[in-house]
Amino acid sequence: MRLAASVVTYHTSPEELKKCLGTLSDSCAEAIYVVDHSGNNDLESTVLLYPKTHYISQSNRGYGAGHNVALRQSIARDFDLHLVINSDVEIAPADIDRMAQYMADNTSVGAIHPKILNRDGTPQHTVRMLPSPIDVIARRFLPKFLFKKRRERYELRHIDPSRQANIPYMQGSFMMMSCAVLKEVGLFDERFFLYPEDIDMSRRLHRVAPTLYYPEVTAIHHHRSASYHSFKMLCIHIANMIRYFNKWGWFFDAERKRFNAPFMK
Repeated sequence: MRLAASVVTYHTSPEELKKCLGTLSDSCAEAIYVVDHSGNNDLESTVLLYPKTHYISQSNRGYGAGHNVALRQSIARDFDLHLVINSDVEIAPADIDRMAQYMADNTSVGAIHPKILNRDGTPQHTVRMLPSPIDVIARRFLPKFLFKKRRERYELRHIDPSRQANIPYMQGSFMMMSCAVLKEVGLFDERFFLYPEDIDMSRRLHRVAPTLYYPEVTAIHHHRSASYHSFKMLCIHIANMIRYFNKWGWFFDAERKRFNAPFMK
């Protein structure tokens, strides 16, 4: 089972990128694509320190569009698996190998996602139900005490975090995907510049294959929550969520209802 990986960078610190590329280089990944949206080639010398890496500099057309450049390379080169990973995710190389082996042993699986923790060891709740507009508004804009039960249900806080689950939405910070299934459902939708491209991809994968939360492996994500600290990023978030609901439906989304049904309580 052959694995490739990709990282999309945007003014990423060389130190952070080195940690990520060191991990990937020590894993079973045969090719590592760094797609740089910074508008300069400052990271090229860092990337080329690692023999398995390929540096691609291009204009910033969005997170999904950047990974698509690498995904097309993986499919053209007949890789079996492709890992989309953020540079700020910490994971042991052996755990990447373990997940790849799991997918090799379970070829029906479309994608796999580890248990992801914050730096302080608390859960990050990166596996969720498909969101409704109310879920997005409640989680992003309302006080925590409002819609508390609904928000916790959306974040799947009620499921056993130690057990595997076939979940409809996994965060795009770490998605190990089957290239065969990607050929069937397509790559990231490039209409989404940032944020809901992982929701859109997750549900398309989930249509045709299991999309698994795999808690046997743990990673740490140094999540920056940029839209909580930048008005520009907040506007990008809102605009792209509007595009997402325009595509899939605002309050009437039969597929969302069906995919979320196993987790309703």
